[in-house]
Amino acid sequence: MTRMKASKIAYKPVGLALGAVSGMIAGALFKQAWKMVGHEEDAPDATDEERTWGEVLLAATLQGAIFAGVKAAVDRTGATAIRGLTGTWPG
Repeated sequence: MTRMKASKIAYKPVGLALGAVSGMIAGALFKQAWKMVGHEEDAPDATDEERTWGEVLLAATLQGAIFAGVKAAVDRTGATAIRGLTGTWPG
């Protein structure tokens, strides 16, 4: 088995665990960000008739940006850790 293949195999369970962790972190960050931006506890649902298009789209955009940023940071950290353990980048 090559080192590259070993690092990819080693990264699979790490990547799954990090995905779950990143989702929890991103959810908590979004909740806090929405409290600051929206000045309320819960972000609007897309189907909430009482909310404006602007509120719904702002919430969705903010949530997407936070989730993407956290996922990238967590994935990069995991890949760096695997390289440290195996000597090969898992990509």
